[in-house]
Amino acid sequence: MTCAINYAPQLRAQGLRMTPQRMAILHVLHHAGGHLSPTQVYKQARKEFPSLTEPTVYRTLEDLAEKKLLLAAHIGNGKIVYELAEGQHHHLICHQCGKTIQVEHTPFKTLYRQLESLTGYKLDSSHVTFFGLCSDCQS
Repeated sequence: MTCAINYAPQLRAQGLRMTPQRMAILHVLHHAGGHLSPTQVYKQARKEFPSLTEPTVYRTLEDLAEKKLLLAAHIGNGKIVYELAEGQHHHLICHQCGKTIQVEHTPFKTLYRQLESLTGYKLDSSHVTFFGLCSDCQS
């Protein structure tokens, strides 16, 4: 779980310490290569840290997302998935087969500035999920 140690400075900067629970969760997300549900994180992290409880995973994921170390994405039907906050991007999700692809944030920068200008809001999140039909499901 040495990869999770890399996140210790970020945790300390947020006033948090690197606990074994946080280390196990960050390790799982670091190696996931995508988004995981809290249940998926729990099941994988328990392999390394058997005494980890599911409520602890949920609480830790929420805390780390609040501190901007993780991104929480709403993928429909009230489901939330988490990933490490490593670069701004968005998602396209096929509502038929569930295929998910990432879309870079760059094309959306102008839109975000326009939204801020029109509404007076200062946007602090740039994570959007779009739903539709992928090319395979359209046929």
